[in-house]
Amino acid sequence: MARKSSQRTTQEIDAEIARLQKERDQLREDEKAGVVGRMKEAIAYYGITAADLGLDAAKRKARTSVAKAKDSKTQRASGRIKYKDDAGHTWSGYGPKPKWFTEALASGKTEADLRAA
Repeated sequence: MARKSSQRTTQEIDAEIARLQKERDQLREDEKAGVVGRMKEAIAYYGITAADLGLDAAKRKARTSVAKAKDSKTQRASGRIKYKDDAGHTWSGYGPKPKWFTEALASGKTEADLRAA
């Protein structure tokens, strides 16, 4: 089957895509340099600091350590199994009582019966 001269091959299209992507990357770098230059001018003119932008290292470090401490407390509390049943259901004792727990209590079991060892 002969190819018409106006049709392009996938290989030609792929080559054009590669060329356009390279051109796009170069334009992006040029634009980025311009943006960074304008930002530096504005920072110098207005006296903008890292703290003004929320980039203050001390504040960022404090926020991170508080978040980590909060996460570790949550993981410890929620990771502990306080109650379990014969079907394999478990509950930490925090939050609303699960359905299996209330059904077990209604059927005559006590919290002590369901307490994990």
